[in-house]
Amino acid sequence: MNKYLIVPLFFAAAMWSSCSSVYMPNVPNTPMLSEKGELSAGLHISPKGNASINGAYAVSNHFGVLFSGSYMKNERTSKDFRHKLVEFGGGYIDTFGPDNDQIIEIYAGYGGGRADRNFREYDDNVLISSVKEEVSFTKTFIQVNYSSKKNKYLKLFGNRYALNYGTAIRISHVGMNTFLSNNIGQPKEDNMFIEPVFFTRMRLSDAVQLQYTSSGNFGLKDRKFMTAGNSIFTIGAVVNLGGKKAVVK
Repeated sequence: MNKYLIVPLFFAAAMWSSCSSVYMPNVPNTPMLSEKGELSAGLHISPKGNASINGAYAVSNHFGVLFSGSYMKNERTSKDFRHKLVEFGGGYIDTFGPDNDQIIEIYAGYGGGRADRNFREYDDNVLISSVKEEVSFTKTFIQVNYSSKKNKYLKLFGNRYALNYGTAIRISHVGMNTFLSNNIGQPKEDNMFIEPVFFTRMRLSDAVQLQYTSSGNFGLKDRKFMTAGNSIFTIGAVVNLGGKKAVVK
């Protein structure tokens, strides 16, 4: 198990204390589509309360479509943060290897969303200042996924659970459409983000798996608000219906 979790845990720890950004990335869609007619759906949640939902379908043996959405609402005394995002995409899928149990997926897509932040400052429990930021944005991305349906096994509480794993890299361009601070227009920002992603799945049944996902988030431009301050660290569940069966090793 350590073989598959050391790198993801390293990225999660390294990015945990990153500064805040108006952009909160969703969990990249890694459906592991292997043949025509396969359907994948997933639900993921982070410790910060960022919930992501993913869906994908193999239209043919070499073409898949996907949908993703995320939502977060975090309210505190001094700061509120709300974020929502939807995106669509499609691309090439294929299997390879001696048992055709390794999967390559290349997707491109488009989406958009908005973020709202409120900052409040108090003196002896009396509000002395308040800043409200409202941002809408669009997003384009390209993503390459590699995964394997070859199973390794983990012994846990006397039971054996099949594990498989994967990695992805997503490159996203996110640009503001509007940016208001206390209803006053502000200079708009954009950024190019690179996200290396690692995930491990534990099989609970032929269709259902638990998934642990972590990633880094790196911005190629120096920005004040549209920064790479948020990374991904989530636990979720994934359902795959149809497709090629996993190979037991």
